[in-house]
Amino acid sequence: MAIRKPVVALVGRPNVGKSTLFNRLIGERRAVVDEVPGTTRDRLVAEGEWRGRVFDVVDTGGIDPTHMGAPGATPLSIGSADFIPQIRAQAEMAIRDAEVVLFVTDGQSGVSAADLEIADILRRHQRKEGDRLQPPVILVVSKCESPLVRQNVFAFYELGMGEPQAVSGLHGTGVGDLLDELVEALPAVAESAPDARVRLAILGKPNVGKSSLLNRLLGEERVIVSPIPGTTRDAIDTQLEFGSVPLTLIDTAGIRRRGKIEPGVEQYSVLRTLKAIESADVALLLLDATQGVTAQDAHIAGYILDARRSTVLLINKWDAVEKDSQTMEIYTAQVRLALNFMDYVPVLFISALTGQRVDQVLPLALRVQEERLVRIQTAELNRIVREALEHHAPPAHAGRKLKFFFASQVRADPPTFLFHVNEPALVHFTYRRYLENQLRERYGFVGTPIQLSFRARR
Repeated sequence: MAIRKPVVALVGRPNVGKSTLFNRLIGERRAVVDEVPGTTRDRLVAEGEWRGRVFDVVDTGGIDPTHMGAPGATPLSIGSADFIPQIRAQAEMAIRDAEVVLFVTDGQSGVSAADLEIADILRRHQRKEGDRLQPPVILVVSKCESPLVRQNVFAFYELGMGEPQAVSGLHGTGVGDLLDELVEALPAVAESAPDARVRLAILGKPNVGKSSLLNRLLGEERVIVSPIPGTTRDAIDTQLEFGSVPLTLIDTAGIRRRGKIEPGVEQYSVLRTLKAIESADVALLLLDATQGVTAQDAHIAGYILDARRSTVLLINKWDAVEKDSQTMEIYTAQVRLALNFMDYVPVLFISALTGQRVDQVLPLALRVQEERLVRIQTAELNRIVREALEHHAPPAHAGRKLKFFFASQVRADPPTFLFHVNEPALVHFTYRRYLENQLRERYGFVGTPIQLSFRARR
């Protein structure tokens, strides 16, 4: 099994600069640019890298006391019975699910009562492991653009969270030192033990029928099923045998649009779902047949694509749709159009309620997993590339012509191909897609993303 990236969570009250720091930590352009059309979406989690260490950064929503409790509450009225559970939930979930917590405060406004509350919660829920507290909490004082603000950083020692790190997410000042400390705090890299089980993650927005599908696949009520959206909070692993194949089914909390994610528990259940995507071999993405493809569905599909996981699209609640002989064909075309960046994914129409076609889910998922492990011999791959070039030569750009010298498959799981060319910059996105389509025409790779890399031959 692949190495899972450690998770770094940003925690703090609203308007302290978490999102600006988030963009700075991951590289701002990487947060908004994606070369695959149709996958643009708000980023809650993105990858960061520093000194060779790769990690996921989670941007959380701040808890706003002015919107909790009694009308007219001030930003310092943290005694509200509604506010305290929310802020506690956010801090406790960060402590439980992240490898490192960045506690972000505002250097311009100074230490607030809300900061003191968050610090107390984080400190009380850290675990003592050996001679260290886990997870490590790094105190970040943001918005330190001016020398005067940086001079006031020492006031944050009052929080009792160690040495404050003065940074400016806007200008990047101090971010390098912060990343140095962050990398030092990350756990040592360890390869996961080999796992012979095929891991299938059941994904989808809230109330789409994920837990019902799990129960139907298991043939028993192993998890709670509720019509209330958001009932499942954690990623739940259930092991079973399908024929002679050992499987692990992962039921996950539903992912909503970022603007619909409630602070605290539900926000961090998204984090757990994203962890489940990374640890899965195949994602079973459920859509609600009565609603069609929504923005949330495309949002989740984009995260699966980012993680390079194989996918099966399950159109659930098909029993609730009025149908004729053309309905399935029309619906499939609509799904393909809405999720055009996943046109290689098989679509299966099911009903977890009645059991319709549910018996086809696991065989299809296992077929997709087999496709994920396919390897093409180097000679065969180069023959396919030569024939593709003869059939459709790459267009010239500014008088320069793209030349291919050699191709090889450098890995499976997922299939990854390396092409040696004269100038990688001459590889247009449309020609990359053409080559991918040629490979899929010969070998299928059903439900599985394939990655093409281009390197200049020295």
